Amino acid sequence: MSPVHWLFGDQLGPHFTATATATATAAGGRPRNTRWLLIESRAVFRRRRFHRAKAHLVLSAMRHRAADLGGSAQYVEAETYREGLARAVGDAPVSVHHPTSRAALTLVNSLPQVTVHPARGFLVGHREFGEWAARQKGRLLQENLYEHTRRTHDILMDGDRPAGGRWNLDHENREPPPRGETTLGAPAPYRPREDEIDEGVRRDLDRWEREEGVTFVGRDGPRLFPASRREALAALDHFVTHRLAGFGAHEDAMLAADPVMSHSLLSSSLNLGLLDPWECVSRAEDAWRAGHVPLNSAEGFVRQVCGWREYVWNLYWHLGEDYRHRNELRHTAPLPTWFTELDADALGARCLSTVLAQVRDTGWTHHIPRLMILGSHALQQGWDPTEVTDWFHRCFVDGYDWVMLPNVVGMSQYADGGLMTTKPYTSGGAYIHRMSDLCGGCRYRPADRTGDRACPYTVGYWSFLNRHRARLADNPRTAQAVRGLDRLGDVAQVIRAHRDTGDAPP
Repeated sequence: MSPVHWLFGDQLGPHFTATATATATAAGGRPRNTRWLLIESRAVFRRRRFHRAKAHLVLSAMRHRAADLGGSAQYVEAETYREGLARAVGDAPVSVHHPTSRAALTLVNSLPQVTVHPARGFLVGHREFGEWAARQKGRLLQENLYEHTRRTHDILMDGDRPAGGRWNLDHENREPPPRGETTLGAPAPYRPREDEIDEGVRRDLDRWEREEGVTFVGRDGPRLFPASRREALAALDHFVTHRLAGFGAHEDAMLAADPVMSHSLLSSSLNLGLLDPWECVSRAEDAWRAGHVPLNSAEGFVRQVCGWREYVWNLYWHLGEDYRHRNELRHTAPLPTWFTELDADALGARCLSTVLAQVRDTGWTHHIPRLMILGSHALQQGWDPTEVTDWFHRCFVDGYDWVMLPNVVGMSQYADGGLMTTKPYTSGGAYIHRMSDLCGGCRYRPADRTGDRACPYTVGYWSFLNRHRARLADNPRTAQAVRGLDRLGDVAQVIRAHRDTGDAPP
């Protein structure tokens, strides 16, 4: 009897099937044709209100993978994973690679017929990370794991030294956008073409909403991100060939009319398992060594893939389930309706309205709008970090539990009290004005703290510092800003203005 291997919806690349095939071959002493099982669980979408573009992408990717595998794949549509597994194989043995969420791991571990193989799709395994963490003194710093990963995998190395002599070229990647320009001028990103599989997905989503009580947020269509291995490889090739060279310098900048700029748009493909991180960083390094891209662009992209992504993945497992409930700042305010409904048109603050519209229309923005527009506003308003984490998970096409839990609880909302970062990532309007064109044409002025045109981010920033003055005054990275509170003659008015706005759309 052929072995059965279960592919979750974020395990869709060849690195997930190749390992299972090799395992089956070794166990039997001769090649055996593995049967691939994919289960589409309706309950996943019934329990939580996902962005419709995300639901479309995941279902399209799963169905494309089943089509690529042909007759060796069994695709089951069921209410739950348990129901689908029982219908497909009964109590016959099944293998699966380590899932990417604690909930999924709990599920497969509860099924006696399921054998769990090691995780795939990452460069640093759980055991390797544990051994590395045991050698660290004090905090587990991202830059130290990044150096470790580059050394052990020989990525952007010249012998035992980093290419160019420095591990991190971030200081070269913080240029504001060119003044007076509405776009960065980068070549357009790769965009896939929808097919009959997408048509079927859209019909099913329409029927679920019409007949089965499943609801979504956001807009769907046309599909903007790869849903197959072929499309993902084409996107990677297009990025490295045409867009990577311009990525580095302006990767932290924002332009209203150019939300993509030179970003890769590969995160959803990586997180669906359509691409392996090794092939991404290898292509970037090859382009640099061939003289096609500058080092700061190649290193900046490599740092995102084998630095931050590996760090976040491993911290998700290392920090334990209790990390989900960390709330050191004791923020408990609920998310307002305009935010949960992605009602960008209700907002007067141009930066927040622009970015929320990007989420509504595409399910994506790059990392700086996520951190310094959406996350910063949530932090300043004192929203519940658990709710904020769930919102990011549901509303972004590349959002998964392992992605968003450390990124939001630790990086964005500082709810872990500094385990991941040395300071809260929030700012007044001056930062947004410097790094974007989003303040132009806004009803608010980034420098104003009081009055009808006071910037919500400037007001929110000083109010946040005042609210957490005792904690932040002892932090070397925020102490100077806290001292600045005492130099503000209008601080009482600022705090009062912040309180008066409440949950009103800014």
